[in-house]
Amino acid sequence: MEVRKQAADTLETAVLRFAAEQPQLGQAKAAAALTRLGHPVSPSGVRYIWRKHGLETTYKRLTALAGKSNWQPSAGQRALLNRGRVQRKVARKSAAAGGEDGAEARRGQILLAAAELYSQHGYAGTSMRDIARMVGLLAGSVYHHFPAKEDLFVAVHQEGFRQLVQRIEAKLGTELDPWRRLEIACAEHIAAITGDNPIHQMTGTSLFAIHEPQLQQRVAVEREAYEKIFRRLIAALELPRGIDRSLFRLSLLGALNWSLVWYRSGKKTPQDIARRMMTVFGAGLIQASAAGQPPRAHHGRSRPAASRAKD
Repeated sequence: MEVRKQAADTLETAVLRFAAEQPQLGQAKAAAALTRLGHPVSPSGVRYIWRKHGLETTYKRLTALAGKSNWQPSAGQRALLNRGRVQRKVARKSAAAGGEDGAEARRGQILLAAAELYSQHGYAGTSMRDIARMVGLLAGSVYHHFPAKEDLFVAVHQEGFRQLVQRIEAKLGTELDPWRRLEIACAEHIAAITGDNPIHQMTGTSLFAIHEPQLQQRVAVEREAYEKIFRRLIAALELPRGIDRSLFRLSLLGALNWSLVWYRSGKKTPQDIARRMMTVFGAGLIQASAAGQPPRAHHGRSRPAASRAKD
């Protein structure tokens, strides 16, 4: 019994030493190499020992080595470690965005990575290889999900606008007051473009983005579906006679998107900002049409919006 235990300890030590020397090799290659070195072990045996010590993936083995001051990684090992870190970062964002398991989760991670890179470097400045590298995949794996770069760009917008429409419609719920409904939609738009989800940031601000003609045409349907929410909400407002509702909508959306530049978390919330925007826009309408009636106040109150502007 003691001899068997010593043999097991010797094998475990050899497996762990090999994991430190060749962390990038998988269990099958590690088992074959150890067997040639006089430590016969199966791939499943290697995996059992790795799991016991929290080393079952290449990233975990490299991370364990990275914590040692005397480790001198090769260029390939550094690349693997960085790729693993990026992949986990994207996976965390995907989980936060409600990602699923398997192929659908991987597709979601690709969309998140693409949106982040498009936002940073633009469509022309981002390659499929860049996106694959960020997710920790080979470029061919990305092409498996999206046959062309243009298809991926369109898919980001389709998913983003779908989520934003769903998000606003859910928040509107049973609210009946027209100005309050518009305020809710504005708050959700600000929260989306200033949040942590790059898909929401990219699609929310793309209402005024200018892309290549073929790209704009392919995302036109989704953009229109989202903008239709604001058309509907503004159409329900009681505005002074002669007010151009299209100009009102475009001005409001422009103001909402500008919040991406100046918004700072921890001060006013998106809800606070949306509420104040309704006050500002309501007061402006009153001043613009002296002969018209002021827009209906929030929550059924009859006071003009201007009289509620207390900062």
